[in-house]
Amino acid sequence: MPERPNPLRVFAGLGCRRGCSVTALSDLLDQVLQAHGLTRDSLGGIASIELKSQEPGLHALAAQLGIPLLFFSAAELAAFESRLTHRSINAFTHSGCYGVAESAALAVAEQLDATPAQLCVSRRTSINATLALACGSTFGR
Repeated sequence: MPERPNPLRVFAGLGCRRGCSVTALSDLLDQVLQAHGLTRDSLGGIASIELKSQEPGLHALAAQLGIPLLFFSAAELAAFESRLTHRSINAFTHSGCYGVAESAALAVAEQLDATPAQLCVSRRTSINATLALACGSTFGR
């Protein structure tokens, strides 16, 4: 019997301002997914930097989606710097990481998919948040 294609799975990395609402995060996520022909069912997990581990909006979004929420240290995210499409001095000043959304997306994809990841949607921004999507090597197969 032929092998069935792997389900399409993407992973979201998020950066946000303090107190960013679940509605603002959810709206940005839905806009990005829709723009790329994806649905919430495509998501395998979300992540951010440890500095955001107490943000209620991130926890509410993960609960709403029913998927894992992981947090990574600035040092862990720094390992992905060479793969970023955008490096922000402002983000580095505040977090010690040049790109929270893209780095977190790559980190969560590699941790949960156990395969090398690539950005499939580079950083997108709203007034209060940033989001990027990464996929493992099984993306689209």
